[in-house]
Amino acid sequence: MKGEKGFVFKNWAQTYSCMPELLFRPETDEDIREILDLAREKKKTVKVVGEGHSPSDIVCTDDYLISMKKFNRLVDVNHEKNQVTVEAGITMNDLNKLLKDNGMGFSVLGAISGISVGGMISTGTHGTGKNYGCSSTHVVDLELMTANGDIIKCSRQEKPETFLCACCSLGSLGVILRVTLQCEPAFNLLSKVYPAELDDILEHLDVHLSSSDHFRFQYYPYTGKVEVFHDSRTDKPIEKKKTSWFWDTLCGFHLFQLLYWISSFIPFLVKYVNHFIFWLLHSKQEVYVDWAPSVFNFNCLFEQFVNEWSIPRENTALVLKELQAWIINNDYPAHIPIEVRFVKGDDIYLSPASGRDVTYINIICFKPFGKFVPHDEYWRAYQKIAAENGGRPHWAKAHGLTGSELKTKYPKWDAFCQVRESLDPAGMFLNENLKRTFN
Repeated sequence: MKGEKGFVFKNWAQTYSCMPELLFRPETDEDIREILDLAREKKKTVKVVGEGHSPSDIVCTDDYLISMKKFNRLVDVNHEKNQVTVEAGITMNDLNKLLKDNGMGFSVLGAISGISVGGMISTGTHGTGKNYGCSSTHVVDLELMTANGDIIKCSRQEKPETFLCACCSLGSLGVILRVTLQCEPAFNLLSKVYPAELDDILEHLDVHLSSSDHFRFQYYPYTGKVEVFHDSRTDKPIEKKKTSWFWDTLCGFHLFQLLYWISSFIPFLVKYVNHFIFWLLHSKQEVYVDWAPSVFNFNCLFEQFVNEWSIPRENTALVLKELQAWIINNDYPAHIPIEVRFVKGDDIYLSPASGRDVTYINIICFKPFGKFVPHDEYWRAYQKIAAENGGRPHWAKAHGLTGSELKTKYPKWDAFCQVRESLDPAGMFLNENLKRTFN
């Protein structure tokens, strides 16, 4: 298996990059085994990348980088069980289409589907819904190639401890080859979107969580207002959201980018930009029906830094109010939106929802037209608030915690590390990001 020299990796947001010594694009198990054999011989580390959407350095390396883009085939469809087996490099965009053709759908999706299945489960990607876990909870079984070239198949019945580690492994156990996912019959979603007051949503949070299958909201700093999303399964036919030529044209001219680019020179304008965007977009209710992935996914607009933590569900209002107070008291130019989603607890060792129902709170700092906007002060403040209230960072996002700090947040931390060290004793799959995480 021949490697490619001179390749420069950049993630989607252009916030992290690296130049690996060699890039590999395998298509078969044997291709991957050859790469790992070479890495052992040359004493090189190996990282695996899917679509490169993670806004962190989790896949960055100076040694060997394996792209899974050609390792992306459909392996099997089980209509009776509503299960599908795929190679780990397939994107959720492609999988969603395959599932639709077979009368199935994935039960819950994150913000985007332009990510690989392997990356999705390795980082604990999530959507929203009181009764729905992160994407990794929908894994039935998986096959993993370890550092010595062996292939392990694991599930809750076969090698259960390895399985509960591999379902959110940060890429530290080996190369995920194939995954079987639990799906359900294809469905549409009825979406109700409307404006509301943040205080009112927090006061009646339990009611909202139980009022639809997939509830979430987005808070707009300085407005006191949120955009609310209630999405539920429906037998109604598709009736798409109405859009206007005027708004489509404004989007085409990058209105958001222009406003935030101007405000990057005059920061106090941000609060007025936030008010204007909320008024322009969210001043009335919308109701529509669409294919589930079209409702689950939404436009991330343009390049951005993001910082996301999972918070114990009972601390949702406390964290949001502390964050809101910090922004206002420090007159900080916080970009919109602060996204709030809800995930059911699970038993996966390093899942940020392990052992508890959680709320994911995601803050953003845009890069308008690629311009860097300082955000370190905001990031530190939010991390402090989240960490002091039982928070755990989203693994795909950049965070400032070390292994000793993370260990206190995960009851199964030592058990995970024992499995990792047994499968990869030489640390072949550890890059700088994971060394900070596990050391």
